Amino acid sequence: MVLLVLLGTTVLLGWFGLGNFAHALTFPGRLTGAVLIAVAFTTLLAAGAALDYWVGHSFQYSGLVVLIGAFAALLIDALLLLRTLKNGDLTLFPALFGALTAGAAWALVTVWRTSVTVPAPKRVAAALLVSSILAVANFGYQNLYLPYRREARPLITLSVGKAVLAKDRKAFAVPVDVTFQNHADVGFYVLGTEFHAMGEQVHLASRDRLREQWRSDAQQFAASSGDMYPLSRREIHQTGELVEAKPWMQPGNWIEPNDAFTTRMVVQLPVDTRYDQVAFYATASLARKDQIVLDPPLNFVTTSWGRGHIPQRVKNLQKKGTDSLVYRARVHENNAIDEAIRQPRFVTVYWQFGTHGATVSTSITRKGDDDNSEPSGEELRQLVSRYGLVDLFAGPVEQTLWDIKNQR
Repeated sequence: MVLLVLLGTTVLLGWFGLGNFAHALTFPGRLTGAVLIAVAFTTLLAAGAALDYWVGHSFQYSGLVVLIGAFAALLIDALLLLRTLKNGDLTLFPALFGALTAGAAWALVTVWRTSVTVPAPKRVAAALLVSSILAVANFGYQNLYLPYRREARPLITLSVGKAVLAKDRKAFAVPVDVTFQNHADVGFYVLGTEFHAMGEQVHLASRDRLREQWRSDAQQFAASSGDMYPLSRREIHQTGELVEAKPWMQPGNWIEPNDAFTTRMVVQLPVDTRYDQVAFYATASLARKDQIVLDPPLNFVTTSWGRGHIPQRVKNLQKKGTDSLVYRARVHENNAIDEAIRQPRFVTVYWQFGTHGATVSTSITRKGDDDNSEPSGEELRQLVSRYGLVDLFAGPVEQTLWDIKNQR
């Protein structure tokens, strides 16, 4: 039984350790892999010592080696059991590590009761204590500190150029530069981007507006858009209307640390447009490259108005005037342990647009889980923490059209 527990621990720890050491995306992940390999080697030596302790009797301290191996197996199996219970979806690995933890505890007690010869017991106890502290500290760093460390956030900026009249003076174009700067020390996958322009009508009242009018307009604007109303003594704002929307970076690409990306968007309007000003917006949905592995490409799947399967909540948005383009790709965890104990995940990107504007939203779920209702705030926080999801927003940057319209 002791031999079975030690060999089972060796196989599992060696498998996880080699996977983490070779493929983990972070230094702590690779360090965990090295620790698991070292413990697997220890339990393998302990398995050989167990045969000598009960059969060969050729090494004086073989019982001590078995004792140390059983203790190491108990510690690591218990920590991995906690991890599988916290992060895992499958019942196989909690059952395996639960059995190995119980078996290692039984093996430790069994070997101890055989009156094992322990030279310098204080030194042995100190060594076991130090190794336990290091293992627990690494486990806490991986599972407690890293998920809640300060997030790295890139920056999007909008720069609006001077409007240019067409040759026939019947239309004009406004150039807008979208700049994406990554000052963080990690790279990011680009899951989706969008740039859109909203045309706004702003009339001037002939006299100061009354407080009751302010209240009425503010309530109406908040109810229709959910945003704060721009209060003004003379200006009468109308809800903006979508003029143009387009992506400004290919989904599935990435931006490396301390890198920057700039693209120019051009918005064209007729000179006799009814709008008085245009507001420009840009958004991006990202995922940290040290917390997720994206299986390219990010493929187009379906539309909200097509025949493909989409979640009910997306259908509900369509009824309210919002259409969606749906993209999907397979994602992998950033370490071999979570990759093995969790069911496959997929990232779904919704590129949404309507008369109210445009936006990009993402979700990472198991296949079929995206049909469920909106996740709770706690579930969203856990999702953002695990996969390093970041949503960036720029705007509104408003540009008056009076000067260009007066050049007709």
